[in-house]
Amino acid sequence: MSYTYSTWVQALANFLVVPNYASDTNFQNAVPVIIDDAEQSLYRELQLLNTITRDSSASLSTNTRTLNLPSANGLFVVTEGFNVSTPAGTVNPESGTRNPLVPMAKETLDFLYPSSTGSTVPQFFAMITQQQIIVGPWPDQGYQVEVIGTTRPAPLSVANPTTLLTTYFPDVWFATTMVSGAAYLKNFGASADDPRLAMSWETHVQPLLKSAQVEEQMKKYRSQAWTSEEPAPIATPPRA
Repeated sequence: MSYTYSTWVQALANFLVVPNYASDTNFQNAVPVIIDDAEQSLYRELQLLNTITRDSSASLSTNTRTLNLPSANGLFVVTEGFNVSTPAGTVNPESGTRNPLVPMAKETLDFLYPSSTGSTVPQFFAMITQQQIIVGPWPDQGYQVEVIGTTRPAPLSVANPTTLLTTYFPDVWFATTMVSGAAYLKNFGASADDPRLAMSWETHVQPLLKSAQVEEQMKKYRSQAWTSEEPAPIATPPRA
């Protein structure tokens, strides 16, 4: 079954045996911390397909090689690709031509394209910070850039009662939140000494997480022989 914010909080309180949880200030204050701890862990581990977004709201400036990544869909955690849209002024990449940028070391980019001389449609890029790139050659016009990459979804809350995790991975979600939930009852050192709490829930999380990772790779056609098929351990070699 999937969870909503309210059904998950109720289930968590039941398993942690927190009576009158709705009026328990300490428990209510701990809930956002438990959510953040579980979400960050699972989003990093699973690399969910649905967290990959496309944002074409950024544009290069003439003879300026630096581009600040757009944040209309949230800050990018990991980028997967950049497309420069031509002709210049094309806001919607579907209305023009996508010109993929090829990653390059910033030192090489500095050496090959040290100035705006010979500016044209960029072909290469290098990461400078997590939210900034440089391109080469330098742009001769204000080209729109489509950025593809991973962003963090809005966290679970009263205002956002469902997420990818509570809808598609309810078992992994609940088990992971129980790890921090057990630590809420006792500090991490004490809970680690008690196999009935955080340690046992962490052990329960691992096989659930492994199966979820396999399923996520299947969604991305990165499973057996680069297909969406479930890996078949008996079949050797795998199908092409």
